[in-house]
Amino acid sequence: MELIDAITTWIKEQVTLAGAEGVVVGLSGGIDSSVVAALAKRSLGNRVVGLILPCRSPQEDRDDAQLIVSHLQLETYTFELSPVYDAFITVLPPGDIKIKANIKPRLRMIILYYFAGIRNYLVAGTGNKSEISVGYFTKYGDGGADILPLGDLLKSEVRSIARALALPEKIINKPPTAGLWPGQTDESELQLTYEQLDQAIIKITSHQVQGIPPEIRSRVEALMKQSLHKRLPVPVCKVH
Repeated sequence: MELIDAITTWIKEQVTLAGAEGVVVGLSGGIDSSVVAALAKRSLGNRVVGLILPCRSPQEDRDDAQLIVSHLQLETYTFELSPVYDAFITVLPPGDIKIKANIKPRLRMIILYYFAGIRNYLVAGTGNKSEISVGYFTKYGDGGADILPLGDLLKSEVRSIARALALPEKIINKPPTAGLWPGQTDESELQLTYEQLDQAIIKITSHQVQGIPPEIRSRVEALMKQSLHKRLPVPVCKVH
């Protein structure tokens, strides 16, 4: 598959340009992190480490992450972050479920960069174009990465690559979820299916919005606008 070859070549180029030795990937048990790990392994061989970072996470996600580790024969380490998360919650003032949940990906980002630092690796992020376009990621959490191999791929394209890479069907067919609280799924939070989101992004970005149901267009455009700050560099107050 030409797209797979292009991405694996790009990963190797980015590692070389950075003077790094390899990449570290956070494994959630979902399709995006599994595809990134598979592409990185294809690109760099044994210079890839997967980190499993449970933080009040469902057992199924841990099991699925281990499934990918076994499938790819990946060097991996598990760090249980639940006690650290609990300690944060204990000393902080009350917050709603989403505010507290965002602590989890930010804790994971800290561990990914710590491990990358001791190995001289890059952090390979797992965000895809569908999620990045509407800001469906935690700023300085799962949005914190050195490279984004899937950043120009819609969710539907990620699934196609997963099948071409012969990843386990359980991973490919798993309902996408960030695992931030019990029963949470991406599509329920987005209030859109990924098929609806992908089609809307294609049409909106190509300025051919005919055929998008008005409610879907309105929802996607609102998400794009609200999350613009996540995709831009931090504003600098220019005084000189």
